[in-house]
Order: sequence, then structure tokens, then C-alpha cells
Amino acid sequence: MRAFHRDDIRVLHEVLRDAAGAEVMPRFRRLAEGEVRAKTGPLDLVTVADEAAERAITAALRRHFPDCLVVGEEATAADPSLLGGLAAADLAFVVDPVDGTANFAAGLPLFAVMAAVLVRGEVAAAVILDPVGGDAACALRGEGAWIETQEGAHRALRVADGANVKEMTGTASWRFLPEALQGRVCRNLPRVAAVFDYRCAGHEYRLAAAGGCHFLLFNRLMPWDHAPGWLLHREAGGYAAQFDGSPYVAAHVTSGGLLCAPDRESWQALHEALLGA
Repeated sequence: MRAFHRDDIRVLHEVLRDAAGAEVMPRFRRLAEGEVRAKTGPLDLVTVADEAAERAITAALRRHFPDCLVVGEEATAADPSLLGGLAAADLAFVVDPVDGTANFAAGLPLFAVMAAVLVRGEVAAAVILDPVGGDAACALRGEGAWIETQEGAHRALRVADGANVKEMTGTASWRFLPEALQGRVCRNLPRVAAVFDYRCAGHEYRLAAAGGCHFLLFNRLMPWDHAPGWLLHREAGGYAAQFDGSPYVAAHVTSGGLLCAPDRESWQALHEALLGA
């Protein structure tokens, strides 16, 4: 089984940065008519930048890590069977070439290029690059989480301290919840101090890992959306579990929800406040 080290995460960072510089940023606020289309519906968009960046990232990863499995969001849209290889692969990458495509297509500078590394189904490393700001949030299993600037400086990430639920802020992606649970969660949102939605999981995870908010709530758990951020949040000291209390498993695509909090006690309090009657 192949281990993943700090030298490897530097390579992953460079691959994402190069793809963002070549394929994403030159198209930002310059998309032509016909270069944005809906996939499954009006809230699920893809652009030529998503597709070009994913091709570039996939090719580069296969050059640097021969025999690896690359599971990209756009490739999986064309071939869903790719997901089936994640649990057994000695080395796999899940790639979101433009997380926050709706923001990107609207000209809003809040999107990310991100990837997670899975070793036999376990999330081993992650990089969430902000192409606009130029820095990356990185995590290596068991070795912490940090921001790396364009100049190479590092700053450790740490989640917020726990607080009374009434004082907590966070994000809630309620639109993908089952109808009955959606109504309950939306009724309960006033129990916390503030709730927002960036339409970009990568930046929401970065915010929580840096202590800028207390919680994140998601339902649809595609691995490219959540494996990078889940590890970042965990290595920054956070606690996360699915709505039923079971651990998050990136290689299992589920809709069992995910709640991230500063610690287990905060998770239990938030679970009761947001998901309870």
C-alpha cells in the first residue's frame, strides 16, 4: 500500500495550482455563450473550465503517480462506475476541478479547485486551493492542517472553540435534505446565532477549519465535495459524523448527511438543536 507524504502533497498542490492558472482563471468572467450548461438541473452547472481543468489535473496526476485512480466529478458524470473503485484502490484521487461552479459562472470570486487522496478507501491528504486568493488549505492525515501561501509560508489551522448553541454560526445546505427533514431543519435554524451558504463547500470547510464559524451541515455527500474538507476539518481539531452518529466514509457515497462541529459535545448539542423536534 502506498503511503502519502509531505513531498507528495506539494506535488498535488502544484498540479491543482497549474490547472487553475492554465484552465480556470483565464476563463473567469470571460465565459462565452454556450460555455455553461446545466447537467441534472438548473442548480447543477458545468462549464468548459470545469472540464478542461479536470482533464489537466487527471493527466498530471497520472504522470506523477502512475497507476493511480483518478475520480473526477465530470468524468464520473459520464461514467458513474468510477466511484466503485475508490474503496479498494491503493492510491486514488477524488477531484473537484471547480467547486462552486454556480459562483464561478456568475462571476463571483468564491470557488475552489480541490482534491483528496484516498489510500485503500481512507482519506490520507487534501488540498483546497483558492485560485483567486492564491493560497491553499492543506491537510495530511495525522500531521495537521495548514494554509500555504503563494510564497510558501505556512499557517496552522484550528477550528473554533465550542460555544453555547445560541452563539454558534455556520452553514446549512438544506436544499438537498429529504423533504421532511428539510422542513424540520429550516424551522430550527433560528436556534443558532447565524446561518449562511457560500454555494461552495471548499470555502465553507476552509472557513470552519480556520475557526471562522462553528458548524457545517450537508446532506448530499459526493466524495469530491466532502473528502477534502472533511480531512481538513478533522486535522484542524474538529469532529464530524453523519446524522445517525456514524463516521464519515469517503469511499461510500451516501445521503446520510454530515454535521461538522468543533468537538463531540458541540456536535451533540447542534444535532439536537438543528435535527431534533
